[in-house]
Amino acid sequence: MTDDAPELRASDADREQVAEVLRDALAEGRLDMPEFEERLEATFSARTYGELAPITRDLPAPGVSPPSVSLTKGAAEPGSWAARIVGGEGSSNGAFAIMGGFQRKGRWTVPRRFTAFTFWGGGEIDLREADFADGEVEIRCVAIMGGVQVTVPSGVEVVVRGVGVMGGFDHSEEGVPGDPGAPRVVITGFAFWGGVGVERKLTRAERAERRQAKQDRKAAMRELRDDFREDVENAHRRMLDGHRDLMRDRRRRDDA
Repeated sequence: MTDDAPELRASDADREQVAEVLRDALAEGRLDMPEFEERLEATFSARTYGELAPITRDLPAPGVSPPSVSLTKGAAEPGSWAARIVGGEGSSNGAFAIMGGFQRKGRWTVPRRFTAFTFWGGGEIDLREADFADGEVEIRCVAIMGGVQVTVPSGVEVVVRGVGVMGGFDHSEEGVPGDPGAPRVVITGFAFWGGVGVERKLTRAERAERRQAKQDRKAAMRELRDDFREDVENAHRRMLDGHRDLMRDRRRRDDA
């Protein structure tokens, strides 16, 4: 059957060929019974090739294998947000500082809820190298005459919902859209005569990458300036050579 002449009359053999494709599609699960019956009725009611062609347009042709569908989820690219949302439990569920301090930094897994408590002390929570147990994690900070500093990587969405009494929570990083697939960090808690700071910093690798990119741009600009200077010098040299040749020809004509 061809679409080249849609107005031509279809034969019984053409209609039976379409019906066979429909029966195969029903057996393979590509069509359910109501769809099969509807299309089969349209097949035997069709009079022309133009009426038959749309009936099987979305079905594989006989003898043609459809593209395979992979049912295996591909591994996330190392360093991507998908690879850093690891599920499971966190490395620790909390940290406490009473007239002292604590740090959570480097490679660690942030749980779905992490509690930080400081009393006459300070704490540092650094998420730049961390993995995350979930796509949204909560960091609950209680700072009483003390402070907690939360450092987040670029690309992470931050929401601050803490309450301060003679103290406060830093909201400066709110409203920055997160990268697709990046986790969401919700900072809650209470500050009394204390504070919870939030800042966004690059990792050492990102800083090194930016420095290298800056150096590469500077090197490219130097090379461009050197090439431009060389082109100007060459053009000037050619102009002088041309002028000398012109003067030489003029003297020869005068001597002749």
